[in-house]
Amino acid sequence: MKTLCKILSLPALLSVWGATGALAQTGEPYIHDPSTIMECDGKYYTFGTGGGGLISDDGWSWHGGAVRPGGGAAPDALKIGDRYLIAYSATGGGLGGGHSGQVLTMWNKTLDPSSPDFKYTEPVVVASSEEDEDCDAIDAGLLLDPTDGRLWLSYGTYFGFIRLVELDPETGYRKEGNEPIDIAIDCEATDLIYRDGWYYLLGTHGTCCDGPNSTYNIVVGRSRKVTGPYVDNMGRKMLEGGGKMVLAARYGLVGPGHFGRYIVADGVEKMSCHFEADFQRGGRSVLGILPLLWRDGWPVAGEIFKEGTYEIESERRGYALELAVDFVRMQGNRQRFWGQSNEPIVPLKPQTLTDVIGTWPTGNIGVRIGDYMFRPHQRWTITAVPEAGGYLGGSYYKIVIEGTNRALAATANAEVITVPEFTGAPEQLWRIEQLIDGTYRIMPKQVPGSDKELVLLSIADSTPSLGEFDMNSDNSKWNFRDKR
Repeated sequence: MKTLCKILSLPALLSVWGATGALAQTGEPYIHDPSTIMECDGKYYTFGTGGGGLISDDGWSWHGGAVRPGGGAAPDALKIGDRYLIAYSATGGGLGGGHSGQVLTMWNKTLDPSSPDFKYTEPVVVASSEEDEDCDAIDAGLLLDPTDGRLWLSYGTYFGFIRLVELDPETGYRKEGNEPIDIAIDCEATDLIYRDGWYYLLGTHGTCCDGPNSTYNIVVGRSRKVTGPYVDNMGRKMLEGGGKMVLAARYGLVGPGHFGRYIVADGVEKMSCHFEADFQRGGRSVLGILPLLWRDGWPVAGEIFKEGTYEIESERRGYALELAVDFVRMQGNRQRFWGQSNEPIVPLKPQTLTDVIGTWPTGNIGVRIGDYMFRPHQRWTITAVPEAGGYLGGSYYKIVIEGTNRALAATANAEVITVPEFTGAPEQLWRIEQLIDGTYRIMPKQVPGSDKELVLLSIADSTPSLGEFDMNSDNSKWNFRDKR
């Protein structure tokens, strides 16, 4: 959360900070400055400015109910061992025009308010800033370094330095004698992550708390050392205002900020944030969850899958998923390779469902993979099924042949077929997730008689099946092409 006195009066600022109760509505993801998403006992949690936060049973439908004492602003959360560490700012953000603030930490054994083990420890101050300091102690970001187990806290706002201090991972206290290190300017709401030998500093640039006029966007720099220097893709240091774009406004969602990373599985990552204004929800601030992609060693926001009609294309070879039906030839002149013809050019009409559906069996039909010819048996309409729930960052989908209700389904022997009618059964519902390389994995909600998580595979050039996901194999990866 930026120093707000440039944008809002003090009463308006307090209304933003105190809005958590009003925004925490069942089934609605209203939040500001969300923490990194945490999983606890099968549920997902995120905390926001003002205290409290959101809970989700499936990662898709969110409602109020998360509990975080202390109020204040812009928390972050991190699981260390079997405990959860929460960091938040008690003051800061330029209240009254100054820069005094404190970052505090506290622990809990669980994030579930209904658990008998639910009890926060007393908060302790781990960083602070004075009234006239060139840093606001606000906007905590936590990193537990996977290479050595050290714990780090970044904090600060746009008006001054972003700073880094080391904490004790056993106590959550600041390491004795540890002095802050300046690592960036011209951003706020930072978060640190580690991947493949690089430390990444994600920062939020631009203005916040101005609804549809907020210019927030998320930028990144990286370093081989956690203490920096953090440099962007053009070699500009974040201490000089550098930063490569990760996510900006899109599709009626304005002002993304407060990055968080969640690793679902090898090759499947999500990023969380808030959008300052969701045009479809009256301009309110909402939680956002998007695929997190990695391109040439840099993080970038992916896309939530969009409903539509597509060729489903195997990354293995580029062949298309299709019904296993007889190929129906089209009428048309064969190409001449010699001589001239005075015949008029008449465009060919594409083959239609009416042309071929009478040749298809009426019961279950198998599927295969073959050359894409934009034929009806190769075109799949994919539609969300809201009543079926979802998973972290996405809803379940039905996949049917265009113009029909013939649905793709998983079978008890871990194969795939199509059934004549979509019924909403779990084996007919599909989880579609963008992978870190931009391709997709396609996973049935349930394989009949099994609790295994299996995905759609191309086990040979022409054979689709179900099996374990392997990010290192193109057999597990698919693309969706609109080739009309």
